[in-house]
Amino acid sequence: MKKYNVTVNGTTYEVVVEEVSAAPSAGAVISEPKPAKVQPPAAPAAPVTPKAAPAKPAGASVPAGAGVVTAPMPGTVLSVKAGLGTPVKAGDVLLILEAMKMENEITAPRGGTVKEMPVSAGTAVNTGDVLAVIE
Repeated sequence: MKKYNVTVNGTTYEVVVEEVSAAPSAGAVISEPKPAKVQPPAAPAAPVTPKAAPAKPAGASVPAGAGVVTAPMPGTVLSVKAGLGTPVKAGDVLLILEAMKMENEITAPRGGTVKEMPVSAGTAVNTGDVLAVIE
C-alpha cells in the first residue's frame, strides 16, 4: 500500500492506493468487468417555430428608379440624420442603426432626395426592412 496526499481546491486529502500485481495470487477471485451505466440520450426538444416577421413599416412602397436603403442587420434606429425631402449625395449618413451594441452609420447608396423615411428614432428593424427611399 502506498499513501499519497492529494490537494483539490485547496483541501488536502490523504489517499491510500493498493498496488495490484499483474498475475492474480492463488485463491484470488477474478470478476468480469461490469459495463458502465449509460444514460439514454435526452429526448430532442420540440422544434421551435419561428415567429412571423413583423410587417414592413407603412409607406415603404418603392417608386421605379429609386434607391432603396434596407437594414443590413436587425437593430434599433438611434437617430435619423436625413429627413424627408433632404438632398443627399452618395455616402451621406442617413441614420444611425444600433446592432449588437455597436452604432452603424447607414449611408446613401446614391445621390438624390430622400422621398421616404418610414423609420424614426427608436424603431426596431429586421434585416431587409426598408429604411429609406432615395429618388
